[in-house]
Amino acid sequence: MAKQTTNYQEAFDEIQEILEEIEGGNISIDELSEKVKRASTLMDICRRKLKSTEDDVQQILEKMNQQEDTPTKRSP
Repeated sequence: MAKQTTNYQEAFDEIQEILEEIEGGNISIDELSEKVKRASTLMDICRRKLKSTEDDVQQILEKMNQQEDTPTKRSP
């Protein structure tokens, strides 16, 4: 059963492991196919997490800019 990856770092680490195995050259064609498929899935996970993080940061920056642009009310 394939390991369930839950975060970016785990996915990235598993991709690194797969690359090391492939570069080692001691895997069969069948294993190679499965490793490449798994790496592709992991790369999709990383892309989605990076995009999500980018979107979150962008929203935070926009909110901060809006707060800076909003004049503060001063009491008389």
